[in-house]
Amino acid sequence: MGTGATGLGRKTRRAAESDGSEESDTRPVVFSTYADAIGHLNRAPSVERIRPKDVGPETFNLDRMRALMEGLGNPEREVRFVHVAGSKGKGSVCEMLTACLAEAGYTTGLYTSPHLVDVRERIRINQGVIGEQEFRIGLGRVATVAASIRERYGETTYFELLTALALKYFRDMAVDIAVIEVGLGGRLDATNVITPEVCGLVSIQLEHTQLLGETLEKIAGEKAGIFKQGVPAITVPQAPGVLEVFKARAVEAGVPLSVLKEDIDFSYRVEAGHGLGPHVRVSLTTTQSCYEHLPAPLKGEHQAFNCGLVLAILDRLRSRGFEATELRVAEGLRKTRAEGRMEMICRSPRILIDGAHNPESVQALVRAVGAHVRYDSMVMVFGCASDKDVDGMLEKVSLGADKVIFTRSESSPRAVASRELHRRFVESSGKMADHAETLPEALRLAARAVGRDDLIVVTGSFVLAGEAKRFIMDLERRRGGGSR
Repeated sequence: MGTGATGLGRKTRRAAESDGSEESDTRPVVFSTYADAIGHLNRAPSVERIRPKDVGPETFNLDRMRALMEGLGNPEREVRFVHVAGSKGKGSVCEMLTACLAEAGYTTGLYTSPHLVDVRERIRINQGVIGEQEFRIGLGRVATVAASIRERYGETTYFELLTALALKYFRDMAVDIAVIEVGLGGRLDATNVITPEVCGLVSIQLEHTQLLGETLEKIAGEKAGIFKQGVPAITVPQAPGVLEVFKARAVEAGVPLSVLKEDIDFSYRVEAGHGLGPHVRVSLTTTQSCYEHLPAPLKGEHQAFNCGLVLAILDRLRSRGFEATELRVAEGLRKTRAEGRMEMICRSPRILIDGAHNPESVQALVRAVGAHVRYDSMVMVFGCASDKDVDGMLEKVSLGADKVIFTRSESSPRAVASRELHRRFVESSGKMADHAETLPEALRLAARAVGRDDLIVVTGSFVLAGEAKRFIMDLERRRGGGSR
């Protein structure tokens, strides 16, 4: 990973120690090393690491997050934002949008989750991750405030600590704009303390049902909780029930809501050639913007609407002073990072990772791999979280993989046991499969099952994809880096 962002915004960067007196009633928390800071962070309660049934109502509490912001001098009031929510494609939209804004000349922050290898991937400026020193000092400030409000508001969570650190860092670095991905839901998500320039909504699917609701409509209501009065919101096409919820909530909140392809002139086509192979080209036209036949940088037809949403957000930002010409946008799209999205992490054997975590994204992955990667046989290493649509994903796995090896993430208590996944898959599909207790064991089984022209695909969650990438990176270090 890089050593940190180096670009400065158009205002003067604050000194690293600028807010050392923000918390006068609490002894300052000082981390001597980056490892100390990470240790403190990892000891915080984390929804990412616990089972949904063990998540208490006090876990989601915007009052605590607002108090944290107050103690840090309300950094969220000094930065301009774009807020992106939804179930499938948030990360892709945030990556594309950040790349376009940075290419247009704006110092652009990005806060996203989860990470693949290094937690600092979540906080970036112009593609550079936050430096270890900035992380250590910044988290110390945040931890100091968290300690001062603990008695009244309870324990600050892992995600809240990182969100506060990101917002403070973006203020201190005086970014021109920051793109913020919602962590979970929207209404009570820690990121919902911001007031953005534009809100973007990607496709809504069944996810985190124990926390967000059992229906698409209930989940949509939670996602629409990011609406702020007068702030334009844009959504990709949605299921009728979801769109009804969005429109009703937009009226209640006084939000101008636009639907891609319904209210905004948008089209796309799939083509081959131009040195890009099979790819999607998108077009969007408004009274002030004309983006014509721009190639979507991320693979798969499902990325068409995600890319269209990016262009629509850029169009809305123009009326708020952020100019991005078609040439700069096209170049920004070309430079979009694709880590964890159909990323080939090893060449011998060929191992591809993808963070697909619901039935629709697993199906889209299988289609995209078929269109972009030549292979004889696909061995899928699959593991997922218990609060996802497990049976729906298993159905798509059975239709796309030639062989399946089930496993589970070592770092997520929410992960379904590999034996359980294996049992449900065999019962529902009637197909043969295998299982392994750990990801390294699953990868070894997969490597023994493939030939030179075959492909191993690791998917089911971003966490599992990240563990696979770390495993291969460590393996290559021990071997001297010769296998990729």
